[in-house]
Amino acid sequence: MEPLASREHTEAIAGRLAGSADSLETRTIQKVQIRLIPFLFLLYVVAMVDRINIGFAALTMNKDLRLSSQQYSIAAGIFFIGYFLFEVPSNLILHKVGARVWIARILLSWGLVASLTGLVETVHQLYAARVLLGFAEAGYFPGIVLYMTYWFRQREQARALSLFLTGYAVTNIVGAPVSGFILDHVDWLGMGSWRWLLILEGIPAVVLGILTRFILPNRPSEAEFLTTEEKEWLKKELDQEEQQKLQQRRHSAWQGLTNGRVWHLVAIYFGIMIGAYTMSFFMPKLVQSLSSKYSNSLIGYLVMIPYLAALGGMILVGRSSDRRMERRHHAASALLVGGMGFLSLTAMHSPVVTIVLLSLLMAGYCSALSPFWAMPNEFLTGFSAASGIAVINSFGNLGGFFGPSVVGFITQKTGAFYGGLAFAGICMLLAAILVWLLPHRATEAKPAGGQENR
Repeated sequence: MEPLASREHTEAIAGRLAGSADSLETRTIQKVQIRLIPFLFLLYVVAMVDRINIGFAALTMNKDLRLSSQQYSIAAGIFFIGYFLFEVPSNLILHKVGARVWIARILLSWGLVASLTGLVETVHQLYAARVLLGFAEAGYFPGIVLYMTYWFRQREQARALSLFLTGYAVTNIVGAPVSGFILDHVDWLGMGSWRWLLILEGIPAVVLGILTRFILPNRPSEAEFLTTEEKEWLKKELDQEEQQKLQQRRHSAWQGLTNGRVWHLVAIYFGIMIGAYTMSFFMPKLVQSLSSKYSNSLIGYLVMIPYLAALGGMILVGRSSDRRMERRHHAASALLVGGMGFLSLTAMHSPVVTIVLLSLLMAGYCSALSPFWAMPNEFLTGFSAASGIAVINSFGNLGGFFGPSVVGFITQKTGAFYGGLAFAGICMLLAAILVWLLPHRATEAKPAGGQENR
């Protein structure tokens, strides 16, 4: 029989080892979060500013270029044509050559195109610039989602993604007032203020592209901010997760393109993006329509309010999703809230109620993003993750072209925003239903053609 003192000594050693392991885990994850998330967050803010600032530019640009509602909608949404065509190749290149070089290239090229958009003189030049901007930025967002799978385990991904994706809300919290201020006060050299808005807001992407080349490590093995012990622990944890997925599924790029669950997620994201970009491109115009007395600066501050609500929702839902390791119900419930917000806007038109409903809408949509983007990594890895994530983002983002185009057509025919808002709300509700119809487990999904993922 083992002596009591010996058992106590053994238990004490085991306790110290467990405590040491917990300490190593906590220390490593915190270091990765502190070192990567703020910089990726900043890059995302800059990306979203350059993608959606056309919504503010439209307050004066449409008159200068004599754009109809439908022409503006085409200009806003045509961005996604170039984005769609180059998305999958871009993500495969990133996985092969590394994030540091490729993300730096994306930033530099889109910053230059974004600034040059401020020099267009005709609607067709605007169309061309927006298509080029899509080509330039293609692969950025799915590239970052893929990049985060190199650093975070599944149990941390929704929270990490939610912290990164809060950049979307912060873009508008900071960018909306700044954009409104530029429109009201910057008209240097006799150029329209909307031109300076596009030129000035493209410059940060160029600067950050240069910094990315020197700051962003490709993989944990290159992370100078981690000790050797921390690198080995993180690599071991990520390798174990990858091996578990590889035991059950193929991992080629083709698997990511043909997996039935990937295309289910594409359909969901398509509906989400119809709602998202309807609001991004039309919210300033919707707020402007509430009163002829609103200045561009005041419109900027009012547009900021819904994104403050979204910021809190994103953090809370991402944390809850990770704590429960549950994605479907978190994403679907948030989309249900967003869809109901859209539909309620069509019936209530007072300024105060409109801002409240916009806040509800944005909190719902934005809160769905982190649990949604944690889903692909449940069943994809390696090149299948690179291609699958890119397919979801590229095809899904066609909703950003289709949605605003339809909303613009409805607005031009009816003379009001509200029919278009109802269309966007229905699409978001359908996306919520499709999320609930996802298999409870990734292993239940089958690739296109009926073969199981082995």
